[in-house]
Amino acid sequence: MAAQTEPEIVLYDLACTKNICFSPAVWRVRLMLNYKHIPYKTIFLEFPDIEPTLKGFGLAPSQSASGSKYTVPAIQHVPTNTYMMDSVPIAQFLESTYPDPPVPLTSELGREIEAKARGTVGTAFRVSVMPREIDILSPRAQEYFRRTREALLGHRLEDLLAPGKEEQAWSAVDDDMRAVGELLRTRKADGPFVLGAKPSGTDFFIAGSLQSARVVDEGVFQRTVNTLVMGKFTRHVCLTWRRRTEPLGSQGGLLLRSCTMESETRSLAHGDTTKDR
Repeated sequence: MAAQTEPEIVLYDLACTKNICFSPAVWRVRLMLNYKHIPYKTIFLEFPDIEPTLKGFGLAPSQSASGSKYTVPAIQHVPTNTYMMDSVPIAQFLESTYPDPPVPLTSELGREIEAKARGTVGTAFRVSVMPREIDILSPRAQEYFRRTREALLGHRLEDLLAPGKEEQAWSAVDDDMRAVGELLRTRKADGPFVLGAKPSGTDFFIAGSLQSARVVDEGVFQRTVNTLVMGKFTRHVCLTWRRRTEPLGSQGGLLLRSCTMESETRSLAHGDTTKDR
């Protein structure tokens, strides 16, 4: 039997009752790790355990949209015992430390897509995904999530799903979401990815956001894909990400195989308790 590769990265992820990744920011890093074939293991943290765990590593606090000072993804680079958090500096570190295969982290087209996606898809997701996230959290994490998110919203999570409110939010961004879909297909003549023949950070940004929605609610995912009229790569990644060993036979399939292969050693951490999954 082949010897198991020791992980070079410990990825700190957000725990849910499905025991799979559902954070869009963590998905971006996870896809990059798999595409680059970097051996890693995952430790899943409950919402209330993120701050004390990352603070214990000596990481400095930052400010997120949710108001949290400590967030995932966070990583430990095992060879240098270096810790960091936030998907942007993590991606920059991975690209500089593991440059092959290269991943262009940003581009003019990519920045435009990401900015417009945040303003359109992000708006719809705040209404449709956020109030449903609580359904895949443990009771302890539910209490934390409800308390912190409702403090930001100024109302109950369930109010986002009040009759007519969800449909109104989607209708308001429908045309702009379709425009984002057109941007995603700008380089379709050159290949299946945002920049053409090779994946970029923007591919991981879009695929990670959609896969996150899919884990939370399949209906929201399908509606987003249909509205954006998704390009080949992102649709393929999100619809078939579990098919780790099946032959896929296209450039999108080759990347999918890299982005979803089970090269990691998984563990689940609840507070001080860690066990393999």
